[in-house]
Amino acid sequence: MRKIRSKFASLNGMKAPERILVWLLRLVGAVMLTALGAVFMPSQWMNAIHQQIGLGDLPDKPIVGYLTRSVSVLYALHGALLLFLAGDVRRYRPVVRFLALAGLVFGVLLLGIDCAVKMPLSWTAGEGPFVIVLGAAILWLSGRRHFPSTAAVPVMGD
Repeated sequence: MRKIRSKFASLNGMKAPERILVWLLRLVGAVMLTALGAVFMPSQWMNAIHQQIGLGDLPDKPIVGYLTRSVSVLYALHGALLLFLAGDVRRYRPVVRFLALAGLVFGVLLLGIDCAVKMPLSWTAGEGPFVIVLGAAILWLSGRRHFPSTAAVPVMGD
């Protein structure tokens, strides 16, 4: 319990944007970790979800099972990384900024992929744009002006 208190107490010495960044990374990281559930989800459940969102039957092919589960593992791994980085945003600021820039590119690519494969409009409008806005927010919150001047590590994009 003391470790938890000291972790939360350490937020007191931060500027508001830094605290928001920590909480945003924690929130997104925790949500992304829930993708781990899909790794172990029965295929019938995946098919039911696929049908409920209007995409018809999920193909029962090995590559589909592999891709759905391996992408879920990657999302969960990314979530775990965000939680780790949230533990010391000053120290890991260059990595946070790199991931934010990569997130901007990823969001644009997702938007293009969603359009190319003709995903439903609700999916297309929600996925890529959300990732782009999230990347932009993290990039802005991790900007040099929001961090103490003692953080002298040069960072890409500053």
